[in-house]
Amino acid sequence: MSAERYLLLVSAVLAGSLAVVWPALASAGGAAQRAAAFGGLLAWANTAAAYALARWAAGRSPNVFLGAVLGGMVTRMGVVLGAVVAGILLLDMPRLPLAISVLAYFLAFLAIELTLLHRQGTQREA
Repeated sequence: MSAERYLLLVSAVLAGSLAVVWPALASAGGAAQRAAAFGGLLAWANTAAAYALARWAAGRSPNVFLGAVLGGMVTRMGVVLGAVVAGILLLDMPRLPLAISVLAYFLAFLAIELTLLHRQGTQREA
């Protein structure tokens, strides 16, 4: 799957799921809605970078692949952590909705990413 199609897929998942939970979060206040959207966008950016790195490294040597994927993972973890801390301290977002949003979207996008990368690898072998 091309990077554009992947980004379209995860964007649709993000937009659709936020549309579903948005009314429920309204009762918790606008700050909870902003935190959920911010967390979703952080996870979206994380998965976009992860997918791009995995696609770039796929045809390279095992050392380059592991370096790109593992090095990218450490870098992305640090950036996401910094953004979450900034969201809490600087943007005054509620912690629980932000944490739940980041983790839930991270897991959903990770499942999508791994499924697609596995399918691409299987198709290449056939």
